Amino acid sequence: MKRVLLVGAGEVGAKHLTALAGAPGLAVAGIADPSPRTAVPGGVPVFASWRAALRAVTPDLVVVAAPPGTALAAARGAAAAGAAVLVEKPATTDPAALTPLPGDERISVAFQPHFAPGLGGLLAERPAVIRAEVTLAVRRDPDYFRGWRRTYATAGGVLHQQAIHGLALALRLLPGDVETVDATVVHCRDLAETEDHVTTTITLTGGATVHVDARVDHPGPPIHELVLHFSDGRRLQVRGRNLEAGLGVLADAPTHEELRRAMYAAALEAADGRPAHPCLFPLTALRRPLEVIDRVYRDARVVRAAHAAAA
Repeated sequence: MKRVLLVGAGEVGAKHLTALAGAPGLAVAGIADPSPRTAVPGGVPVFASWRAALRAVTPDLVVVAAPPGTALAAARGAAAAGAAVLVEKPATTDPAALTPLPGDERISVAFQPHFAPGLGGLLAERPAVIRAEVTLAVRRDPDYFRGWRRTYATAGGVLHQQAIHGLALALRLLPGDVETVDATVVHCRDLAETEDHVTTTITLTGGATVHVDARVDHPGPPIHELVLHFSDGRRLQVRGRNLEAGLGVLADAPTHEELRRAMYAAALEAADGRPAHPCLFPLTALRRPLEVIDRVYRDARVVRAAHAAAA
């Protein structure tokens, strides 16, 4: 039985506890959080710091579900202690913080929708994609953006927190540096520093493009999908509430718990020296999407219309 330490017992940590409860061969041996905001399973010790937890638990797998800033330090500390590490996105909002360090190879970033049906084969094949379209339409009301989510420095914007699953997947399939960015960021509901809507077209060297339309003021059913256009004329749609149907049938999409369990297994296999699962996202590979996101926000036209109705 592999021992698991969970760092962070908030909204995301609760989801991991649910997934871990049904994961074969894994047992939660400890939780690190100075103020847990979710129910802790009976008999599981809670530690005020991840450092103390690492010393006491000696885990095989550390799942980091803490806010950016804390997440990266905890992940690197756990890797230095010899554990396999899985960290929730985005781990950090600072690309410069991802300059490679010894032990980073033991850390994988948690993008559970990348384990959706068919995406492993797609990432292994790396077909010639010439255009990607990322669509995110969800509803996040102002009270969602509280605490660490309130400021760009601690949470980033919609692209970091909401649309990064689709954008990061698109960028894994599209090589090249950013040549131009055409972006608009709209603020209209007083969501602290976070925008309501961002649209951008990113042109990469070689002419490939990524178009993103991401909003958190959508009144309808939530959706986060990716459309890929290939050089041979094919078109693939990665579907779901959060890409979880992958290339399969929407009605047959795996649950988020099943996707997380696949991530746990892949991270442990990679840490044991077995070939990395194509859906794993190495920590150092996260730097590129973060640099692209920073470029989008840096170059964007900013529209502010406080209290205006959403477009």
